[in-house]
Amino acid sequence: MSYENLKLSRQGCFRLYTAARLMMQVYQPWLAPLGITYTQYLVLMVLWEQDAQPLNAISRRLYLESNTLTPLIKRMETMKLVVRKRSKDDARQTIVALTEHGRAMEQQAATIPDCMSTALIERGLDVERYEPVNATLDHLIEILS
Repeated sequence: MSYENLKLSRQGCFRLYTAARLMMQVYQPWLAPLGITYTQYLVLMVLWEQDAQPLNAISRRLYLESNTLTPLIKRMETMKLVVRKRSKDDARQTIVALTEHGRAMEQQAATIPDCMSTALIERGLDVERYEPVNATLDHLIEILS
């Protein structure tokens, strides 16, 4: 019996996990002054694109289970970034909406994507090699979801 496939160097999932974890670390200098985590930043980006969305729509968009997202949203509510309310159309549905503070944070966060691009290029990222990676990751997300 061969255990060659059990070597860490053979695991694509380890590379994805490590890259994601390290990428989130690069975000930290810009997220820390806002007092938010990377996952909270993702929720805010979804709401900045379209405010007042059902919790399950945010969950689907971020590929997060509701049992992961609900405590996160509760913390964001405590931070006065979002409010939760029942849908007028369907009382079973929770709508998540930005507060004024949450909306104002969009302006504070507006430079983060450019800062990240600069930081990655300074670390040696070759943009031409990165674009196909996005397409490959999109495909991987599609087939795994």
